[in-house]
Amino acid sequence: MTSLNRLHQVLRTDASGTPLEWINHEQAAKLLALDMVQYAHGEILTRLHGGINAITDQQSFFDIHAIIATKGNNFELQKKLGYFVPPLTNRTLFKRDQNLCLYCGKQFQYLDLSRDHVKPVSRGGRDCWSNVVTSCKRCNNHKADRTPAQANMKLLAIPFVPNYAEYIFLQSKNIIADQMEFLLHHFPKSSRLRDRLS
Repeated sequence: MTSLNRLHQVLRTDASGTPLEWINHEQAAKLLALDMVQYAHGEILTRLHGGINAITDQQSFFDIHAIIATKGNNFELQKKLGYFVPPLTNRTLFKRDQNLCLYCGKQFQYLDLSRDHVKPVSRGGRDCWSNVVTSCKRCNNHKADRTPAQANMKLLAIPFVPNYAEYIFLQSKNIIADQMEFLLHHFPKSSRLRDRLS
């Protein structure tokens, strides 16, 4: 078996299936070697080869699956995830808004986008998920230091705070179908991301 796609990361969960993080293939192999993996799920992304056994003359290997569940449940972590507010970065913000300017509705490349504060910081607005949207630079400059109503600009979607599973999705550049299906089960039923991706 050859590598199917070394560009894809592995989704690590706890034993209950709570998504925790993205890891690379070598990190997944280390967890397998340390017998810390409860189960693996999804497509095999690659096969990593190890050394050759002197007695059997066979080479060792690990099949790296798209999703691995590590042993143990971290109930304290699961409680904290209910209140988790992900760090705000332009990359995750733009992905949340699908690289669309939420004023003119056009899709742009990363470098042509900016973060707009719906309620400007100078007027008491905060730099937080629920007060920022993706904007093209032209619309952001036109809106300037005003609210959308003052600038006579319609906001096409209400900004929202992603939950932890949605944030895990926003962090990855390349997600395969198995991982996407798994993460969707952890999105809230009212998730706006679920609506866009389904």
